[in-house]
Amino acid sequence: MRTAVLTISTTLAQTEGDRSGDELARLATEAGCEIVARRIVADDAALIEAALREQVAADAELVFTTGGTGLTPDDVTPEATRAVLDRDAPGFAEALRARSLEYTPMGILSRGVAGIAGRTLIVNLPGSPKAIGQLFPVLAPTLPHVVATLRPDGGHRAGH
Repeated sequence: MRTAVLTISTTLAQTEGDRSGDELARLATEAGCEIVARRIVADDAALIEAALREQVAADAELVFTTGGTGLTPDDVTPEATRAVLDRDAPGFAEALRARSLEYTPMGILSRGVAGIAGRTLIVNLPGSPKAIGQLFPVLAPTLPHVVATLRPDGGHRAGH
């Protein structure tokens, strides 16, 4: 499962220490994903949209974002993601919010979205390593089926 992890953060784009992206990549790898791209993207809708489109064009089967899903004015990941999506897949975001609420009432503040762009599933996750650790297990069991469903060859391509 060819997977890209994009960390959305203007601060991290200027410093070091992508703990959320590291945790997301670690958990995705444990779930059987092959991390084919890791990037830090500033909190800018046009840059996020371009980075998402780049991963879809590069044939990533899954793209996970971390960060930029809250209520601050520069939290624009959901808007950038919607601009790229062909079809919504709201169950992923709904399940993530429901699980988050089991840990904190602040889970209701997440505006993350999920959907399909071409044959790629894109899912927005919060920008906290702790939240990713709590939430990624909701996604993990679905990923092989997602890839098999979205790919005409069932996710099995020559050389992959």
